[in-house]
Amino acid sequence: MSMLRQTARGRGLTVVIPALDAPALEETLVSVLEHRPDDCDVVVALGMPYDDPWNIGEEVTFVTAAPGTGLVGCVNAGVEAAAGDVIHVLAAGWRATAGWTDAAVRHFARSGVAAVVPLAVADADRDQPVSAGIRRTRSGRSLTVVPRRTPTGISTNRLPDAPGLEAGFWRAGLLHDVGFSRACGDALAAADMAAAVAALAAAVVLEPESRVIAGPVPRRDGGFRAGLGAERLFWRSLACERLVPALLAHAGEIMRHAAVTAPVGTLSMLAGRVVGLLEIGASVPRGRQLAALRRQAAAGDQAARTVRIDAAHDAVSRPHVEQPAHELRRSA
Repeated sequence: MSMLRQTARGRGLTVVIPALDAPALEETLVSVLEHRPDDCDVVVALGMPYDDPWNIGEEVTFVTAAPGTGLVGCVNAGVEAAAGDVIHVLAAGWRATAGWTDAAVRHFARSGVAAVVPLAVADADRDQPVSAGIRRTRSGRSLTVVPRRTPTGISTNRLPDAPGLEAGFWRAGLLHDVGFSRACGDALAAADMAAAVAALAAAVVLEPESRVIAGPVPRRDGGFRAGLGAERLFWRSLACERLVPALLAHAGEIMRHAAVTAPVGTLSMLAGRVVGLLEIGASVPRGRQLAALRRQAAAGDQAARTVRIDAAHDAVSRPHVEQPAHELRRSA
């Protein structure tokens, strides 16, 4: 599991800001530079023209994504330019808060941690949770994890499988070696990455003390594109699941999707799914990649079991493990 281990270089943190809108970018930049921690680089990945009117080129690195590649393309361009051992993606329109990286980055001192999910909060009330990453279902669906504010703090019934694409902390080795795919579209790219995290049996940590102010909800694909992305996600992730239960769950998901898009969008959504099914051969390399990650995880587990009992080593956490709500609460 070398891509998940702490490197000896200790190059710190890189904040990657993928941007498709100039006003949203400047809003995010102001918050990041105001609260910027020590030993932190900032990379702005542009998906639109930007002439740096504030002359901050010496404080941040600007890179340009390929035209038409969307948010995923911007993220990948920023990751390619990132030098830190931990990469924090914070999309334009989302904002940083004081000390938002401190608790999150500390988790990466433990090998086996693939990602840390910050708590997204409302602008009007910094104690009002909005989202906490995403879940990937075996049926090929992505769900936003919505935490609750209780009298004693923040709690959630289930931990996320990955950060959302717009805001998350990632082990740099994972993003450099696996990376986000454009195959499923911006809306499902994080769920696609969650399959790789699951194959690695890696840990995803929710850190309520790391808070970002949620940006505007992106417009989701509908109709054909929604069906195509969802179908691709299912077949690209199938290697992480037991075949028969996943196929049964997928059939139920198609019926659910048809019901919620009825009557206007059902036919176009189903057409997208048919095209995605016909492209099943394109998912074979992805399946091989996930199988290789599972072998890598198994080899790491075997090595851990053979370590001498008196040798110092980090414990590797399993993914998707339920934790008591009190472990996620923020004291008042």
